[in-house]
Amino acid sequence: MLLHFGEDLLAAEWPGAVVCIGTFDGIHLGHQALIQRTVEVARAQHLASVILTFDRHPAAILAPDRVPHSINTLRQNLAQIEALGPSACVILEFNQELADCPAEQFFQKILINHLHAKSMVVGHDFAFGHNRVGTGEWLKQRISCEVIDAVSIHGLRVSSSEIRKAIISADFDAAKQLLGRPFQLQGVVVQGQQLGRTLGYPTANLARFSDQIVPQNGIYVTTAHTEFGSFTAATSIGVRPTVGGESRSIEAFLLDYPGESLYGQTINLDFHARLRDELKFDSMEDLKAQMALDVEQTRQMVTI
Repeated sequence: MLLHFGEDLLAAEWPGAVVCIGTFDGIHLGHQALIQRTVEVARAQHLASVILTFDRHPAAILAPDRVPHSINTLRQNLAQIEALGPSACVILEFNQELADCPAEQFFQKILINHLHAKSMVVGHDFAFGHNRVGTGEWLKQRISCEVIDAVSIHGLRVSSSEIRKAIISADFDAAKQLLGRPFQLQGVVVQGQQLGRTLGYPTANLARFSDQIVPQNGIYVTTAHTEFGSFTAATSIGVRPTVGGESRSIEAFLLDYPGESLYGQTINLDFHARLRDELKFDSMEDLKAQMALDVEQTRQMVTI
C-alpha cells in the first residue's frame, strides 16, 4: 500500500481511482466493509483504490472540549487498512483550514485534481466540507458514488462510540464483536520504578503513543505481542495505591517470558477480561500474595 502524508506533493499518476473518505477510528467492521467494497469496485473497474483519512479526529478542531479518545493509534489504523488491500492511503492534516474548506473546493482540488477520482464509496452517515455539505447524496450529483448501509451485529449498530463504551466498561467481548478482533492497546516499554521485580513479578511499563483509550483502573487478562512472540499477561492499570503512586500507569507481567529486555520495544496488548478492581493493600506481602492469585487466574483464563 502506498502511503502519503499531507496535501503537498500529492500528484497521483494513475488515470483514475475509487476513493473512500472517513475518519476510520478503530477500523471496525463498518469501516472494513467500506474499505473492502472500495477495493472490490476499484478492481472491477481496473482503477486504483484510495483511502483518504485524517491525522486526528475532526472533533479535535471542531469541538475540542468533546474530542473522543482514539480506539487505535494511527500506526494501528494504517496496518489494519493495509491488510484490507487498498492501493494507497492518503492522510491529511485536519486543521482549521481544512475544516473551513467548502465541499465543492475539496471535491475539485483533492478528489478530482489530485486523486483523479472516477467514483466513490462512502458510509451512510458520511459528510465532508464546511457545515458538512458534502453528503453521499451531494456526491451522487457529481460523481458515481456508492453509499454503504450501517453494519449491525445482533441488532447493535457498529460504531466507534459503542466500541468506546464497551472498552471503558470492560465489556471486551462486545468490543471484539464490533471490531472484529480484540481491543488492542499499544505502547512502548519504558523503565518504571521496578517494584514488580522486587516482588518477583517484573512488569513491562508501557508509555502510550497518543490519546488512545484506556480501560478503567483494574487488573486485566491480556495477551502481549512482542518481538519475541506472544505471551499471556496479567496487566495492571492504575495509580498503585499500595506504594503511594499518584500517576496512572500500565504494567504488564508476561507469563513464562524468557527474559530478554523489552525496553524500547513496541508492545500490543489484547484485552480479554477484567479480573478485579485496583486495591490498596496493608502490606507488600499482601500485595505479593494477591499478585500470585492474579497470575494464576490469568493463566487459567487464557491459553495461547
